[in-house]
Amino acid sequence: MKRRDFGWGLMAATSAGMLRASDASPADAAGGLHDVLGLKVGHFTHSRRPTGCTVVLAEAGAVCGVDVRGGAPGTRETDLLQPVNSVQQVHAIVLSGGSAFGLDTATGVMRYLEERRIGFAVGAARVPIVPAAILFDLQLGDWTIRPDAAAGYEAARNAAAAPSAEGNVGAGAGATVGKLLGSERAMKSGLGTASLRLPSGVVVAALMAVNAVGDVLDPASGRILAGARTRDGRGFADSLRVLLAGGEAAGRSPGENTTIGVVATNAVLSKAQATKVAQMAHDGLARTINPVHTPWDGDTLFCLSTGSQALGESELSVGVLAAEVTARAVVRAVRACVGLPGLPAAGDLRGA
Repeated sequence: MKRRDFGWGLMAATSAGMLRASDASPADAAGGLHDVLGLKVGHFTHSRRPTGCTVVLAEAGAVCGVDVRGGAPGTRETDLLQPVNSVQQVHAIVLSGGSAFGLDTATGVMRYLEERRIGFAVGAARVPIVPAAILFDLQLGDWTIRPDAAAGYEAARNAAAAPSAEGNVGAGAGATVGKLLGSERAMKSGLGTASLRLPSGVVVAALMAVNAVGDVLDPASGRILAGARTRDGRGFADSLRVLLAGGEAAGRSPGENTTIGVVATNAVLSKAQATKVAQMAHDGLARTINPVHTPWDGDTLFCLSTGSQALGESELSVGVLAAEVTARAVVRAVRACVGLPGLPAAGDLRGA
């Protein structure tokens, strides 16, 4: 895959070697993960190339489930989330760019939490439980620059219970979509978030880093918002039509894609219920990404429950909302991002 030089190092950086969250597109009235009380979101966005990581902190602990649908996942600590296993709560979730190298970001988040005596009690020790998932963005610029433990620590340090930046930030900094016909015909994507509230006070929210091999669609109209482009780069090739016509897929590289995210709720859920909600949330990916869950995506969704609100409704209601906010967050991810040289954003092809 051809590497691009984006001149990323020319961008202004802070003393920490990162972009400020205010440099990215702000969240809007769609709400976001911050609407679930007890959770904080923080980002590290690298100043030298498009990559970064995003941390969701649950410092008081949260029940967590996970569902992995893609054929090429990169994850950490997901086995302990199975309902039959002993540990009941996690203290953070990390989403990162950098492919498998990016899993090191969880080490930095653990260090941040350990310094604050947050973690699973084992005698005098506190062991922070920090599952993680990664996406592939090494094709953008110098692949030796990727999120590491220091990046994870900075993202945790920046975490706040406030509206999260979206677009070219954190785990979405190097995200792209529509790679079925090769990276040269792909488009820029990013990070998106959304939330919904039931009359009972139950809140369900999602945060997604969208890096799919497939196209991203408007679930209401079916219209392509971002995806594989025509040879002249001015319109959409329509990945599904290409496949139905027997067209050759140039972007068939294992693990070089992946949509990862966190769904969260304040409703009381068990690990088994949280796992089911994570499974149902994948329906939101199926509504907005086509093709999805391919052998070349590592699609992974976590579900967090802070347990501050009596469920009132069944987990069916929470799962239905989880799929809806996931779909909305995916759309936000492609609408909030800004294009890079050779990688236009959805707004750049408007009307195509």
